[in-house]
Amino acid sequence: MSIRDWPESERPREKMRQRGPGALSDAELLALFLRTGIAGATAVDLAREVLQHFGGWRAVLESREEEFCALPGLGQASFSLLQAGQEINRRHLRETLEREQVFSNPESVRCFLRSNLRHRDREVFVALLMDSQHRLIHYDELFLGTVDSASVFPRELVKLVLQHNAAAIIVAHNHPSGINEPSQADCLITERIQQALALVGVRLLDHLIVGSGEEVSLAERGLLKSN
Repeated sequence: MSIRDWPESERPREKMRQRGPGALSDAELLALFLRTGIAGATAVDLAREVLQHFGGWRAVLESREEEFCALPGLGQASFSLLQAGQEINRRHLRETLEREQVFSNPESVRCFLRSNLRHRDREVFVALLMDSQHRLIHYDELFLGTVDSASVFPRELVKLVLQHNAAAIIVAHNHPSGINEPSQADCLITERIQQALALVGVRLLDHLIVGSGEEVSLAERGLLKSN
């Protein structure tokens, strides 16, 4: 039986229109991206198998194109749609940070960094530059490293801050290992960055580490010196 033969209230697209996207199961949501099933399986059946194969949404969204497209019924079109959906979410989060003070919605900062960094297989060091109202004015991926380290140069960070006339900054990097505990090197570079920024009158608000669990804030850990 195809989805067209289901009662209208049970078809994913119609259900979403009537009751909102929150009423859909994971498989029904993914089926909207897949659009069609395969012989003997509806799009919802196929979506359920995909989620089971990968073990959940995170693995699906972070999968490589070759791995995703290797499954029966999947292809570049579906993969591209999922990637586009993630990019729309990232841009929405960025616009939120550009409109609001970061301290009024700290979860938006974490979501933005999570969506940009968690899936990366190499260390990436980024900076969020803010105006005097702590609204985002520029996001930059400054340094790209290996699977377990990235060289960070405070001088380059200071140049970027001056270029954009920033008043404050948040830095962050990911740990591809998934372990988001700060290392001694993380603490040392944070101190160096804070000292360099202080020379030009710019505040370092936080250094966040993105891993597989909840992001770690060095400011919350008391590892930033008082400004």
